[in-house]
This record gives sequence, C-alpha cells and structure tokens, in this order.
Amino acid sequence: MVRILVRSGLVALASVAASLILALTVVPAMGGVVDGNAFMMCVICPLLIAWPASAYTFRQNERLTVAHRELARTHAQLAAAHRRLEDKASHDDMTGMLNRESFFASLDNSRRETDRGALLIIDADHFKAINDDFGHLTGDEALLLIAAAIRRGVRSGDILGRIGGEEFGAFLVGATEAEARHIAERIRREVELVRFRPVDERTIPLTVSIGGTICGSGATVSELMRGADRRLYEAKNGGRNLAIVESGLAAAA
Repeated sequence: MVRILVRSGLVALASVAASLILALTVVPAMGGVVDGNAFMMCVICPLLIAWPASAYTFRQNERLTVAHRELARTHAQLAAAHRRLEDKASHDDMTGMLNRESFFASLDNSRRETDRGALLIIDADHFKAINDDFGHLTGDEALLLIAAAIRRGVRSGDILGRIGGEEFGAFLVGATEAEARHIAERIRREVELVRFRPVDERTIPLTVSIGGTICGSGATVSELMRGADRRLYEAKNGGRNLAIVESGLAAAA
C-alpha cells in the first residue's frame, strides 16, 4: 500500500508541475495574470484529482497482477492434476506399468512407426498357489518383485505393461530375433534370482514363462499376440521357467 501511495504521489506532483507550467505559459500568453488563487488552484486540483485517481488505478493494476498470478498458478495446478489423472488412468495402480489398454495402444503406435521389434508375454508360474497358500497380499508382494525383475531385464526404451492378473507384456522396440531371445532369457533369469521370503526364512521360488514373437512386416497387434501366446503355451508345456522366442506368425494363426 505504501508503494501505491508513493507512486500515486509522484504522479500527483507531476500533475501539479504540468498544471503550473501550463498555467504560467498559457495564461500570460492570453493576457491574463496568474495570481495567488490561480496558483493555489493549479496545485490543489491536481493533488485532489490525480493523487486518488492514480492511487486507485495503481491499486487495481496490482489486484489484476495478483489475480493473473493466481490464475497462472491455478492453471499450472490443474495441468499437473490433469497429467496425474492421465497417468493414473493409463497405468496399473500396483506395478506402475502401463495397463492393458494403454500397453496395446502404445504397441499399436510403435508398430505404425516401425515394423521392427518383438513382443513378449511374460506369465508368472504357479502363481495361484502363492495366493492360495499365503494370501493375496503376499501374492501382490511377489508380483511387485516380478515386475521389478522384468524392468531390470528390458532396455530403457522398451514398452512394459501389466496385461492380466499375473501376466505382463513387453514390446522390445526395434529388437532383432537374437536380441529378443537374449532379453527374454535375461528377464527369466532376473526373476529366477529373486529371493522371496514372505514368512519365516523359507524362500519361495519365483519363475516366469515367456513367449515371444518377432514383428513381421504388416503384422497386426492381434497376430503378434497370437504368436506370442503360442510360444508362451509351448513354454508352459515345456516345464515352465522357459523363454521361447521365435518368428513365424503363420504357425500361430
């Protein structure tokens, strides 16, 4: 408030100076004389008019500035909240990975940019037994450990999603068949190395079966899923804790 009074006072003084200069210039030129009353009017009127008017103007400008800042802050908060909602809507609450819909949408978008890559489907072995023997909370702990192991096994640019209860998807962007096999085996090994001890000191083994297929030119997401599902079925029937990655979508149709 003090700053406003000072600024408006300076404006009033400038108005007084302008009024005096104008009176001392124009009135004599018109044959008049600037007497004491005229001089006082040249001083008092600007003070009575310019000072409160400029103070009001400065005050309103300050309020507008504060309002604009608050509006900008509110807009930034709304934008941040919107991003959080979008992120929450597209990610699995427990693992933080993409949910099923977002994973396949990202996979579809990536496929439009390049035909290269591989799709892996990763399924936890004997997971129902963990839920039945130790409860779903313990099962959730196991899933989090498996999800962390999967993250360690993939590369930074790969797309991860939780596509089922204990089933995960990984799209290895631009990966060749040899690279996809190496990454799938690395994921399998990372999970196998986890030491899960939910109760006492007994270690419960965690393993996954992985089925993968290499992206063929023009292959649809549905075709890739069928191919990866077929390899996963083979891994499960082969004794579990296996990673099978092959190309050839025709055999999966």
